[in-house]
Amino acid sequence: MKKYINKFTVLLLAFYMMQSCSTDDKTVDGILEGVTNGAVLRTISSTNTFNFFDPNDTRFVFDVALEEQDAQNGGLISEIRLYQSFTDNLDDGTDNSKPEVLILTETGAGLTVSDFDLPRLDFSSTLAEALAINGLNPGEFNGGDVFSFRFELELTDGRIFSNNNLGGTVSGGSFFSSPFIYNVTLQCVPIVPFTGEYTLNLTDSEEDGWDGAFITVTIDGVSQDFTLDDGEEIQHVIMVPNGTTDLVFTYTAGNSEGDNSYSIEYNALDGSDPLEAAADGPSPTVGEIFLNICL
Repeated sequence: MKKYINKFTVLLLAFYMMQSCSTDDKTVDGILEGVTNGAVLRTISSTNTFNFFDPNDTRFVFDVALEEQDAQNGGLISEIRLYQSFTDNLDDGTDNSKPEVLILTETGAGLTVSDFDLPRLDFSSTLAEALAINGLNPGEFNGGDVFSFRFELELTDGRIFSNNNLGGTVSGGSFFSSPFIYNVTLQCVPIVPFTGEYTLNLTDSEEDGWDGAFITVTIDGVSQDFTLDDGEEIQHVIMVPNGTTDLVFTYTAGNSEGDNSYSIEYNALDGSDPLEAAADGPSPTVGEIFLNICL
């Protein structure tokens, strides 16, 4: 009798599992019935910095390369549109912010082919070009203000995709990285070195020094290296005298980059509060350190 009961139990369990799978399949099918394919403008590369002190400085531009992806590998593109706006962040009683204006419409002729055989769009703008588009004159923009470049993708079925209808996986995911909007801040990178005191604050999270990393400070062709030999932190003070024509900070990596961080503080020695001119880390970017000093 026990043997028959066991067989019946097995058959009953199998029947239940079949019913469960059937129900799950129906649930999945019901969900997929309402799913439609969208599209993205994936960021291949971008640089997002303008220099307030030199609108024509080609080292500081908005430069972006995008790759369009849809269900037909680019076959669904109707238009790609680019809008530009300006936000005045200086609290001086006058708001010079500018609303969005359409600055580019691309229907396909200006697109190239990416490494993945998908439509690619490249766009670049200097600060001078951005100022002209929004009709901004000297005195109407300052360090810390922001230009926003917003892309809009329209498909052949009339659907439109932009930053206002994206999920987190698309806008900030490691692969898609498709925010559709890029904010470019006006930084204040001195053309002529500011006289005063510069303090290097070097830190190591493991408290055992920078292990070969260092910052080189070059003043009018004379270079000196600064590092953290051991411990958690150290400060180095550099004086930049009147008449200095060239000042360059450069970071060189060591063997434990994940532990290293730094900040550079500028003090004009005129009674004003010191300003943070640069900061990076852990794993600071190798190469020249551009200062941002908005007085």
